[in-house]
Amino acid sequence: MASGWGITGNKGRCYDFWMDFSECMSHCREPKDCALLREDYFECLHHAKEFRRRNQMYKEEQRQIRAAARKAKEDTEGGDGDHHH
Repeated sequence: MASGWGITGNKGRCYDFWMDFSECMSHCREPKDCALLREDYFECLHHAKEFRRRNQMYKEEQRQIRAAARKAKEDTEGGDGDHHH
């Protein structure tokens, strides 16, 4: 990674994040001063936040589908007009 060369021979996708983090670490008083840059670099490498967000969206979508199916089932079973909310 530190070479800057990616798999295709061009600059690696996370190289700029690495350089920002590396530069910060070489000039900071404490490593925690560079925590946000480290987080950005790791997100570029692993996409953990992106995957977590996608999972949340998928779970919510599935919840809405189940809720709509339950409602449709209730509507078809109780469609005699005496159904009160």
